[in-house]
Amino acid sequence: MSLPGPTAPLGFSLTPSSPAPPPVRTAPLGRSLIPGAPYSVRVLQEGYSRALPDGTTRADGTVTLVQGPRLTLVDTGGPWGRERLLGLLAAQGVAPGDVSHVVCTHGHSDHAGNLNLFPGATLLVGFDLSRGEGLYLPHDLQGGAPYPIDPGHVEVLPTPGHTAAHTSVLVWGTALGAVLVAGDLFEREGDEAAWRALSEDPARQERSRRRALALADVVIPGHGPPFRVLRGEGETPPCDPLSWN
Repeated sequence: MSLPGPTAPLGFSLTPSSPAPPPVRTAPLGRSLIPGAPYSVRVLQEGYSRALPDGTTRADGTVTLVQGPRLTLVDTGGPWGRERLLGLLAAQGVAPGDVSHVVCTHGHSDHAGNLNLFPGATLLVGFDLSRGEGLYLPHDLQGGAPYPIDPGHVEVLPTPGHTAAHTSVLVWGTALGAVLVAGDLFEREGDEAAWRALSEDPARQERSRRRALALADVVIPGHGPPFRVLRGEGETPPCDPLSWN
């Protein structure tokens, strides 16, 4: 989450360069657990964002646990929620040391604020991948290639726009299909009036959002409840994540 500035930088257009496509139909999911095998997806904390009368905004990010062979936490909330996060994990029988991967979709404090609870995990913050005591690992997210956490089941996709190095986590094979844990690629369902003002690059984010909606059956946004992407009977997602660029 970041507060919008009063204007765009010089020479920067807030309007996407291509015409907007027809609206995609969505509907609230109405649940925090999406079962699946070998991975299920559980929203531990539903993010929110509220404008206050004095012009400030109170916000915290969604925190999601991908439960399966490689236990993965997507976003950690703000540092003010440290004890709450530990309690939410404990309620699922999870200690910080059990977590294999932590993916912070981007580096804003309400998404990456508790990263230091997981020193033993593989850490991905935006496009910054590390393990252990400062060992940085190669990948090609910046070039558009997914980073596989568990090939064929869980992978990280580059979804730039909100920030230049923004990512989202795709979980295949749940009971509801493909689930995209989207960070602030989507603020919430029905966020068309809000997201551009919070974006570093609205044109890139618009492209990332279109591709995400073509791919996902369920989206978990950064500051609201999960929602389903509705398609006509027999219609399947047309996007291949291996050609994300």
